[in-house]
Amino acid sequence: MPRKLLLRYMPDHETIRTHKCLRCFGVLLHKPSLWHLNRRSVATAFAVGLFFAFVPLPFQMVLAAGGAILFNGNLPISVAMVWLTNPLTMPPIFYVAYLVGAWILNVPKGNFNFDNLSLEWLHNGLASAWQPFLLGCLVLGAVSALTGYVGMHLAWRTMVLKRWRRRHHHQLSKLSQSH
Repeated sequence: MPRKLLLRYMPDHETIRTHKCLRCFGVLLHKPSLWHLNRRSVATAFAVGLFFAFVPLPFQMVLAAGGAILFNGNLPISVAMVWLTNPLTMPPIFYVAYLVGAWILNVPKGNFNFDNLSLEWLHNGLASAWQPFLLGCLVLGAVSALTGYVGMHLAWRTMVLKRWRRRHHHQLSKLSQSH
């Protein structure tokens, strides 16, 4: 995987360690494995971050950081992956999660209008939708985590092989020119 590209966009260790939401992890943030950029740590970070992106709770970054610490994934990438769900993407993503959960549970879909979010809607509408919604979030989180993990492994391996072949081809052409 293009390490230089990832390094360019990753915040430095000190920025992460001193982030107000992540200070609760204290010395755990000093583990060197949390900052490595290798195929395993990046793939693990994608899996952890994508899973927690679908968790409908505040402080997803803290959960992703805890997951990165627990599974030795790259911490900055893990935290950044939860930004997949943001105020613009949350309504459609969570609606799809609800639809997936309703389909799995074989329950009729409710009529949701995200334009009229109110306390009344949350009280009445969410009362009947919480089970399919949470199941859909769990399923989409697990599928996204698995897809991200496998996808990053494959992408990393493809880039390494491509670079190796390019280098090998270059060495062969130099060798043939010298003879």
